[in-house]
Amino acid sequence: MRRIYLDNAATTPTDPRVIEAMRPYWSEMFGNPSSIHRYGQEALNAVEENRSRIAESLGGKTSEIVFTSGGTEADNAAIKGVAFALKEKGNHIITSCIEHHAVLHSCDFLASQGFSITALPVDGCGIVDPSDVKRAVTGKTILISIMHANNEIGSIQPVKEIGLIARERSIPFHTDAVQSYGHIPIDVNEMNIDLLSLSGHKFNGPKGIGVLYVREGTRLIPLLDGGAQENGRRSSTHNVPGIAGLGKASEIAFDEMEEVRTRTENLRSRLWEGLRERCGYIHLNGHPVLRLPNNLNVSIENVEGEALLMNLDMEGIAASSGSACSSGSAEPSHVLTALGLSPELCRGSLRLSLGKSTTEEDIDRTIDVLCRSVAHLRSLSAF
Repeated sequence: MRRIYLDNAATTPTDPRVIEAMRPYWSEMFGNPSSIHRYGQEALNAVEENRSRIAESLGGKTSEIVFTSGGTEADNAAIKGVAFALKEKGNHIITSCIEHHAVLHSCDFLASQGFSITALPVDGCGIVDPSDVKRAVTGKTILISIMHANNEIGSIQPVKEIGLIARERSIPFHTDAVQSYGHIPIDVNEMNIDLLSLSGHKFNGPKGIGVLYVREGTRLIPLLDGGAQENGRRSSTHNVPGIAGLGKASEIAFDEMEEVRTRTENLRSRLWEGLRERCGYIHLNGHPVLRLPNNLNVSIENVEGEALLMNLDMEGIAASSGSACSSGSAEPSHVLTALGLSPELCRGSLRLSLGKSTTEEDIDRTIDVLCRSVAHLRSLSAF
């Protein structure tokens, strides 16, 4: 039985070409990039070459790329770093109620330190209204942080418009692009982005490596004190194999983006149409058009999502009920709740996120297994 992986929003398999690009830096070119001898310079060359790759993919400058341990660190570094750097100017931060917990919990921490947080609502499709952002700005606003695309429902935010509001008011604008980078185009200049977070393992790169883009001139206090690597913005010995893998994954993702995007959107449509026709009483969560190409989030009436996930897993199909960072939580998804879904529909939610290796056969088998599971569970329920 072929196993089917439909949880690519949680993590993706590392591309074999990425693994090969990382291989020399584990044992052959193992030097510390901060060392001045040949071993160190070989490693430093790899760091800088891949820094340039990431910068080019974003339309930014090489000097604006800061390597981190992943998206969570990048979000924390952006939000806390800007907040503490600009606290003499104000204490107000604007975000949305459907952000990843790395953003929301960073804001919670800042609230405990005397900062004022405005978490904007979203509409029924999970979209922030730019006019709400404009109205929320005060004379004390020092940061706006709105994600590019949501990790649970895939809805893509009007980042360019929100960034323009921030730009016109000289307020730094951060976007969490962990789910979108490598899947849809991003240009930090065209989209008015000052800070951006991304993570390698979301686009077939390695885990444990990410990036914080920081526009030149943006004030930022570093989270880590130490050896002053990354031009003093992030201390710690460089993860050279991870950086090499991240750069290669980025190169592959952008070279293959249009082909993968078109194919994945077609497969997602096939999956949604099949489920809608055969399951019945099923709802699409998130925007029907402005969403990531590989994301399908649904709520199925009169079924518990966790029971569905267990049935799928027994059939060799991996999916999710939402964010991997929130798995095991008894609380309903804060994202689905923000859309106005009832507790019952929240409990019946399922996130199916496709990857580069997903096939039509995988989709058809998933439709068959899922709809049979739904029918079986409904027959056992008290509804």
